[in-house]
Amino acid sequence: MPLTADVAAQQVQERLRSLHRLVHDIEAERTRNEQCIDAILRAEKTGESPPSNEDSSGSSQQMQLKSLYKAGLAAAEQEERVLRAALQRIYEIRAIRNERRIQARHAGNKETIGCGALMKMLLSAAQTLPLYVGRVGERAPPLCGAVPADAGHIARPGDAVAALVRVSEKEENWILAEVVSWLPAQGKYEVDDIDEEQKHRHVLSRRRVVPLPLMRADPRTADHALYPKGAVVMALYPQTTCFYRAVVNRLPSSAGDPYEVLFEDSSYADGYSPPERVAQRYVIAIKEGKGRSS
Repeated sequence: MPLTADVAAQQVQERLRSLHRLVHDIEAERTRNEQCIDAILRAEKTGESPPSNEDSSGSSQQMQLKSLYKAGLAAAEQEERVLRAALQRIYEIRAIRNERRIQARHAGNKETIGCGALMKMLLSAAQTLPLYVGRVGERAPPLCGAVPADAGHIARPGDAVAALVRVSEKEENWILAEVVSWLPAQGKYEVDDIDEEQKHRHVLSRRRVVPLPLMRADPRTADHALYPKGAVVMALYPQTTCFYRAVVNRLPSSAGDPYEVLFEDSSYADGYSPPERVAQRYVIAIKEGKGRSS
């Protein structure tokens, strides 16, 4: 059932109110955590002094520290639960707004965006892509950073993809596009060129469509979800909406950092361009060959 503007606004307001309460809960849990840490540090400092009766006093101090550690662990786990609940509300708000945007587009209310505004929009989309925050020992899920999609994955309407389209009888390009729909009877995607000035819609087989990451990977906690140095990838060339072959030259050092890549460019003596910075969202696995006709 289509999501009306009034219903969408109501849902967003409900989640904003919930998020507001959660922000206050986060602050309270953080204060409790700080108190636990302070208590542990004081107890550890006291434990450094030689006890007058080693057997009884030492055992008592160990028991006290054990109790404080348990309380600190419980407080940290509760803060994590509240933080994850707040993140979930943010993701829900993003999903509602994206659904309304897609419905408006289908209704013909699509505004033409100039090149400069489009580049700012693409940068913002990369910077605000949800960050994967896993638990200890967890592996990053599909479409987080460099982790590929599952074999049976079907991109949803509104998802960003790289699409291999024919621009002339002899030339094909990988472009940044947005999924309009999946056509199960044909096994094909209907996608729009993200550059609205082109106003092109394409119907393409799955092999010509590569989903973009749905989450960023944090190098400090999920380095396995990043492409290694020297990997051959497709990357969105800066200030364009086209993907080209490139080699990873430097990995992101933090969750907000881009990759540094070297684009293949025969106009340079070594065959590669100077280093360019490309956000995680716009670096994907290379697909060899041109694929079959769509």
